[in-house]
Amino acid sequence: MQTTTPKTTWPATLADPSGHRQAKPRTKGLTMVIDKGIGLNAFSDMLATSGEYIDIIKFGFGTSPLYPIPVIRSKIELAAKQGIMVIPGGTLLEAAVRLDLVPGFFSQILALGFTGVEVSDGTIELSRSLRSELIRDAKSLGLTVFTEYGKKQFGSRIDVLDFAATAEQDWACGAELVTVEARESGKGVGLFDEQGDCRDGDLSHILSVVPNLDRVLWEAPLKEQQVSLIKSLGANVHLGNIPFHDAITLETLRRGLRSDTFELQQVPYFDYMI
Repeated sequence: MQTTTPKTTWPATLADPSGHRQAKPRTKGLTMVIDKGIGLNAFSDMLATSGEYIDIIKFGFGTSPLYPIPVIRSKIELAAKQGIMVIPGGTLLEAAVRLDLVPGFFSQILALGFTGVEVSDGTIELSRSLRSELIRDAKSLGLTVFTEYGKKQFGSRIDVLDFAATAEQDWACGAELVTVEARESGKGVGLFDEQGDCRDGDLSHILSVVPNLDRVLWEAPLKEQQVSLIKSLGANVHLGNIPFHDAITLETLRRGLRSDTFELQQVPYFDYMI
């Protein structure tokens, strides 16, 4: 007797009750996770469970030169197989600028297989001309450029008009996305106050002033920050500095598969009146 293989596909609406999530390669609702030094086996395991929901992996801070070369190459190759871009942390390029080693930095990241780069000035001061030059140079090398706005010092706030002007100039130079700084802590920096709560007034001001919000990525390492931004900007807001182990739980928030964002579900209307 011939047997048939049982169907093992979840109903599409149950897998994404929001009805808004794109399959990869995505242009909406990108998720950038931060790798702060996990081992190769853990990295591979996380991609096995969450790779479909990750678009960018950032090797945080200046960790990239501290990896054994075979490990960093393997991580980049594993990510590439799942359509995930890997970038070094912006702090590493800031160090290269400070030490006058920018050509060597670009040469090495290309040799290792990085296809993107983050241009930031969270720790150093970059003139507008140098910031523009770094973006254009990276683009000319075939790298996808993500820029970052904001300082890393605790208590720093967003100057909304300056952010709008900086973003416009970054995009004009070829930046793909402009990231709003929040560090890996998500507290007392940028959009978030000392407890990690969203400064709603600042967010409203940004939304009223900054064009092309689909080209802004918001660092939001904490769950309540992710919930707040999803509720304010929708399931397809770009989010970054997500802890590796939270990639799949963030996706449940985006899809309305967690109580915090259950209202995102597109529930069919039924007339229950008898």
